[in-house]
Amino acid sequence: MDDTVQEERPPVDVDKLAQAYIKMRDARSVIKREWEEKDKEIQAQMDLIEQALLDLCKDLNTNTLGTSHGTVIRSVKSRYWTNDWDSMYRFIKEHGAYGLLEKRIQQTHMKEFLQENPDVYPEGLNVENQFTVVVRRKKEE
Repeated sequence: MDDTVQEERPPVDVDKLAQAYIKMRDARSVIKREWEEKDKEIQAQMDLIEQALLDLCKDLNTNTLGTSHGTVIRSVKSRYWTNDWDSMYRFIKEHGAYGLLEKRIQQTHMKEFLQENPDVYPEGLNVENQFTVVVRRKKEE
């Protein structure tokens, strides 16, 4: 016989929990929107300053400017992409350059593949399932 005493939990008012959740979500949305607007303004000002510093470095033919507040460093940032994936895959295979690709699984496509092929399961595939909660606002009548 189990002698442990089960503590009774007070009844949960789901309506109040849903109401509180929606109120908090709305508040977060307002705060996020305000923050994004302020951040956009600051970023625009920073972009102007960045362009002025780039122009100054170009005019002085230098990549480094020392100041009493910090060091300005001009550098080249490169970004690579392709419009022809078939050719890129052939190139990677031909040169054994598989490190040019990122190692990650496209989540939506893997889920769809597994649903469409329930008897096929890639070796080494790990899956983590987690319950989540969605609270939808009741439509006003």
